[in-house]
Amino acid sequence: MANNLVIVESPAKVKTIKKFLGSNYEVMASQGHVRDFPKSQLGIDTDHDYEPKYITIRGKGDILAALRKSVKKADKVYLATDPDREGEAISWHLVKALNLDDKKFYRITFNEITKSAVKESIKNARGIDMDLVNAQQARRMLDRMVGYKISPLLWAKIKGRLSAGRVQSVALRIICDREDEINAFIPEEYWTVDANLQVKGEKKPIVAHLIGDENGKLPLGNAQEVKKIHDQIEKADYRVLEVKKGVRTKKAPLPFITSTLQQEAGKKLNFTTQKTMRIAQQLYEGVDIKGKGTVALISYLRTDSTRVSEEAQAMAKEFIVNAYGEDHAAKLTEKVQGKNKIQDAHEAIRPSDVNITPASIKDFVTKDQYRLYQLIWKRFVASRMTDARYETTSVTIGAGVYRFHVGALKLVFDGFTSVYTLEEDEKEDSNVLLNGISKDTALSLLSLDEKQHFTQPPAHYTEASLVNAMEEFGIGRPSTYSPTITTIQARHYVTKENKNLYVTELGEVVNNMMKEAFPSIVDTNFTANMEMLLDKVEDGEVDWKTIIKNFYPDLEEAVKKAETELEEVKIRDEESDEICENCGRTMVIKYGPHGKFLACPGFPECRNIKPYLEKIGVACPKCGKDIVIRMSKKGRRFYGCESGTECGFVSWNRPVKTPCEKCGSLMVEKGNKLQCTNEECGHTMDKPKEEAE
Repeated sequence: MANNLVIVESPAKVKTIKKFLGSNYEVMASQGHVRDFPKSQLGIDTDHDYEPKYITIRGKGDILAALRKSVKKADKVYLATDPDREGEAISWHLVKALNLDDKKFYRITFNEITKSAVKESIKNARGIDMDLVNAQQARRMLDRMVGYKISPLLWAKIKGRLSAGRVQSVALRIICDREDEINAFIPEEYWTVDANLQVKGEKKPIVAHLIGDENGKLPLGNAQEVKKIHDQIEKADYRVLEVKKGVRTKKAPLPFITSTLQQEAGKKLNFTTQKTMRIAQQLYEGVDIKGKGTVALISYLRTDSTRVSEEAQAMAKEFIVNAYGEDHAAKLTEKVQGKNKIQDAHEAIRPSDVNITPASIKDFVTKDQYRLYQLIWKRFVASRMTDARYETTSVTIGAGVYRFHVGALKLVFDGFTSVYTLEEDEKEDSNVLLNGISKDTALSLLSLDEKQHFTQPPAHYTEASLVNAMEEFGIGRPSTYSPTITTIQARHYVTKENKNLYVTELGEVVNNMMKEAFPSIVDTNFTANMEMLLDKVEDGEVDWKTIIKNFYPDLEEAVKKAETELEEVKIRDEESDEICENCGRTMVIKYGPHGKFLACPGFPECRNIKPYLEKIGVACPKCGKDIVIRMSKKGRRFYGCESGTECGFVSWNRPVKTPCEKCGSLMVEKGNKLQCTNEECGHTMDKPKEEAE
């Protein structure tokens, strides 16, 4: 009979860990947190030293009862919740909820769910780290205070179902500030001049860029300036003035941390931050591999450390030497990330076993699991490889007093790029060769290419770039990026179109009110400083209640002031082009628990509502009406004519505006391609740039 009890967070880990530990261990799951603040009240006694009031979370009674039963039978209880602040807090709550104070309990942590890591954690069992617990308690209480004190104010002054948050409100402000920059941006005109030049004896011409004159750079701000230069360089003799050869190295990338994984998965796989974390969690907890059972594929996914264990480095080096050769394997030296705070107990996100290649598991995982694992595996292997080396050629060309430049890049040693390509590498044209060019080589002008440009405003944030901004500002931590972005979209403060995040009218009103009434709450420096203080609590340098005591009185005073001074703001519902058939009013778009719907603004006199059919801007090929997004009974999205069964057109794939270039029929998206819906034609083509974006 098992005399040791191991408690983990997720039921998905139970089977795997049980397999590693054997019959003397019973493994059970708490299924996340078991205690929290009550939903009906603040849950913090502000009159008595800010003591938190925890209660059992609804629905966890049966789980705790089963755990208590097993605790009574066990000689030792091991608390194996996740290896971070949140996990430490869950273990502490389990100690309290299961009355383990008098029991022999031990805290164990492992960065990956492998046999060696789990068994090693048992050997290195310890007590609860109260500094970690208190850092999490402080964060939870700060978030609770902001949410429970400011959200009712938003309900009273704007509308119901709104929320404020200590991190989400700052994230909203970052997006709003970018929107203000874009709106205030005034484009400036500039021109570029390229010369298409023929090298004697070479078939392919080269393109040289005008960089200035013999005195330095030249601003090209209008057509008149370009015309003046054009008249001179059109008749000039072109000659090579200088050829410089050099070597350039490109450093291998660091392995993924949470933020960089979310960013890269967004760019390369088109994953949302939420989807990235969900799939990474599945890979961490384990997937069924034929012949091996449940196998955990990656290390812990919430980390801001790039540290890699010596064992993992040695395993990676052996793999790289065998697969790519000794010259591709980097020395076993630690790469340190330049950050103020690194949770060094953690490692970077990496494969649990580098020998489990993406190809070897492709048949046993979902497509998305495969794509994310492949990204993590490649990045990690590349991070343990040598730098790539390039031969560079830089040519300066004279045309009278004017100077042109052309450069070339040739890969001489692939290094890490044999496994992993960075986004900037993909954009570089490394195949341009400047053969037969030396100093004083004469060139003949074929044509001049003069183009007008305008400076562009800052780009709208995407989920990936917002995560990057939050990390740079020092706002939030690995576990908060994804839920923060999900929340501001769920509250309809921000909407997403073609990857870009746009502020809604509601988001603008909430942000303006927060800036007016609670400037420190939405100040990036204040929030970053708060994160730094929480880190100091974790390190045992700051008392956690000191932070709470300094924060709450100012918040309460600001809320009271806002209640009396802030004016109410009415948010207009977005109008649709639908007319209410009952009373003739223009119906408006509202948000419900299941998404958008149309409602008559004449409520309560007129209670007419109907489904909201979102148009995609493509005409139905059968009747010419709009194609809309619909949902099947099982919740699967498809595309159909707004007329429904009257027309009958449906498609599982998204139709596009671009017609088939062969027969003119409707095209639909098929991955990165477009396919004709006319079966007799069946033509496929690459997406036009605007469709791909």
